[in-house]
Amino acid sequence: MKVCIVGAGAIGGFIGARLAAAGRAEVSAVARGATLEALRQHGWRLRTAAGLVQAPARAQSSAAELGVQDLVVIAVKGPALTQAAQGLAPLLGPQTLVLPAMNGVPWWFCEGVAGFPAGPLESVDPGGVIAAAVPFEQVLGCVVHAATSTPEPGLVQHNFGHGLIVGEPRGGQSPRAQAVVDLLAHAGFEATHSADVRHAIWYKLWGNMTMNPVSAITGATIDRVLGDPLVRAFCSAAMGEAAAIGARIGCRIDQTAEDRHAVTAKLGAFKTSMLQDVEAARPLELDAIVGAVHEIGQRLGMGTPNVSALLGLTRLFGRTRGLYPPA
Repeated sequence: MKVCIVGAGAIGGFIGARLAAAGRAEVSAVARGATLEALRQHGWRLRTAAGLVQAPARAQSSAAELGVQDLVVIAVKGPALTQAAQGLAPLLGPQTLVLPAMNGVPWWFCEGVAGFPAGPLESVDPGGVIAAAVPFEQVLGCVVHAATSTPEPGLVQHNFGHGLIVGEPRGGQSPRAQAVVDLLAHAGFEATHSADVRHAIWYKLWGNMTMNPVSAITGATIDRVLGDPLVRAFCSAAMGEAAAIGARIGCRIDQTAEDRHAVTAKLGAFKTSMLQDVEAARPLELDAIVGAVHEIGQRLGMGTPNVSALLGLTRLFGRTRGLYPPA
């Protein structure tokens, strides 16, 4: 199988390195800058508790140099997706599968949802550019349950978790999704073939929708976020709004916010990905994590005062620091 990783950062590098080392796939990458040079010089590199995983990498700055693939894993940050999607065409044949391994709500999430107003989610796909570039019928849904970082370009540090949930966007199971799950499992991932990947996406989002932005604007690790009663209550209220939205779109959450807080608290003094982005002066992945929830609620006519406040505060924080586009 020919696999291309678009965005060989913390998650893309994690997936690419394990797939390349496992030897069942021909793995390439579309990368740029220092990451591209590091891949060309050192190959795939993944630092784990068991040691360094390393494998040769074929890396290019242009998709046109790699040709049609069997599987394209998109692992860029949300703000970079629109531009990345416009360069995917050389990788996509009629049978190519596209697996977005990204945070938050994907551009295709509300496609075909009963009762949802037609049109792209402007928060994550302004003008429908991504949907036009990536045929919906070639997409598989994906949820990543792993924490990784990049201490230097081209080197991935695995912290914890190996979970990857894969499934058909319309629900149900399929041979093509199973083939991807088998490939990932062979490479050492805890890969699951989900019959309801939309629910898995919404459930993960519901759990980190508040922790990410609150930690970003306060600079606090999640133990401190959850340790403040007022902040904890605010997070719970926003999660209640997201759960109500989920129930309307077929993604019912059966846990309470306090149930989820208890799970999150086990991570201890953990820095969220958005806090790490702030500290590294990288653009905030706010739209897919909070903006999309706000937009879905608005389009369904549902009130979201706490989600709206969270979006507004984090957006303003990002703009004052140059980490989010100006109004």
